[in-house]
Amino acid sequence: MRNILDELVKRNHSVTVLVSEASPSVDYNNSRHATKFNFLVYKVPFSKSYLHGLTEELINFSMFEWHHSSMLKKILWSHDWTTRSIDVLMRQCDSMFKDEQLMATLRDSKFDAVLLDPVTICGDLVADILNLPLIISLRLSLGGVIERHCGHAPAPPSYVPAAPLPYSDHMTFVERLINTVTYVSLSAMTDMFWRLRLDKYYTEVKGSPTSYCGTLGKADLWFIRTFWDIETPRPIPPNFKHVGGLHCKPANQLPADMEEFVQSSGDAGVVVVSFGSMVTNFTTETADVIAVALGQIPQKVIWKYKGNKPKTLMSNTRLYDWIPQNDLLGHPRTRAFVTHGGTNGLYEAVYHAVPMVGIPLFADQPDNIARLSRRGAAVVLDLNTMTSDMLRQALHDVINQPGYKSSIQHLSNVHRDQPVAPLSTAAFWVEFVMRHGGAPHLRLASHELNWFQYHSLDVAAALLVVLMITGALCWAGIRCFLLRCRRGRREKND
Repeated sequence: MRNILDELVKRNHSVTVLVSEASPSVDYNNSRHATKFNFLVYKVPFSKSYLHGLTEELINFSMFEWHHSSMLKKILWSHDWTTRSIDVLMRQCDSMFKDEQLMATLRDSKFDAVLLDPVTICGDLVADILNLPLIISLRLSLGGVIERHCGHAPAPPSYVPAAPLPYSDHMTFVERLINTVTYVSLSAMTDMFWRLRLDKYYTEVKGSPTSYCGTLGKADLWFIRTFWDIETPRPIPPNFKHVGGLHCKPANQLPADMEEFVQSSGDAGVVVVSFGSMVTNFTTETADVIAVALGQIPQKVIWKYKGNKPKTLMSNTRLYDWIPQNDLLGHPRTRAFVTHGGTNGLYEAVYHAVPMVGIPLFADQPDNIARLSRRGAAVVLDLNTMTSDMLRQALHDVINQPGYKSSIQHLSNVHRDQPVAPLSTAAFWVEFVMRHGGAPHLRLASHELNWFQYHSLDVAAALLVVLMITGALCWAGIRCFLLRCRRGRREKND
């Protein structure tokens, strides 16, 4: 989202960022950011380290325990973690809405629009209370429940797979069966959760009957952070705008020491390895498996890694706490990208046409990498079963088999061949909403219907009644005709 905010600042808009003091992702103390954005920081009854702990718990369970845990343990752990996370988010909401000075400042500021990611709840309620146009920025929700239920984006289970299922839009019968069950079960669970927890809270804050999905459904625009290069065709409402890769840009010059190391690779080139900003370490065994594989390839390797230095690390591999990932992927000597499959890194690799070895860890990553694999641009490995030989062979294949480079180059060409760049598209529509006070002409009328009207159950019931009455009348007419005929035959016989 920061890329959109940066672009709005460049276009001379004033941008205010509403953030809690414990935010793990918004660096409001950064002087460079403070010169561009106005930060409204509010206090919360928990620390940043507590939020980090919740995130690390999710990552560790997903990476190291999920695959060999029983179904009962998965359900119990997921319920416990989700409950604690929602409690934290609701306490954060309380801190915001009960801060009278903060709310007064928001009301007096006369904003033009609200931009939010619904991963954090209550931003939509702020927009509703302030009566401001709402713009949502979203990669996807689990099973697409937010887009389907709140945005009314159709998702026929016959050809639209429910994330995180790694299916294509051409599914077998069994896959369609699993997909349908996934849609129904996730819809039932989330709808029950919204009604029991969030709807009650939203109603209390607003002071009138309000629902979580209802406030999200008031959004004027939905920015979906994918594009049709890796997304499969599907029906979308007119207020859904796909802006995948809006953060992508040409590569800048690397730092001098890193550039020297890259140039020393010669024709063999460089492999970039990164598992994102949320994964800070692996087990010693996993790190050694990766290090052994990287040490066996002829390329030089730049690995973003914060854990203890693996004992098996070879001289061709350098570790960095942070890397200029976009600039490295755009370097002419980069040959491959080892990634967990996060959307940002994936689109940077597509933009710069770098084939990938994907090792998905959690969330939407298996689905992301599966999309690239189906298009012939990536090899997928399982972290829990991966060996050094498997990783080495995967790197050899994506670097030396021309089909991978050809496929990712085709995806890059499709991604770049747009009439307007994704970031410019996003900025235009934000300004459009600001200029016109919203975009109600793009919002589906289905949001104004109740559930039985939306599914035309009242129409079906009316037609059923008509059919039943017509059938009854026809049957009565036939009976009457038959009785008259029978009576006539009797009279004739007499």
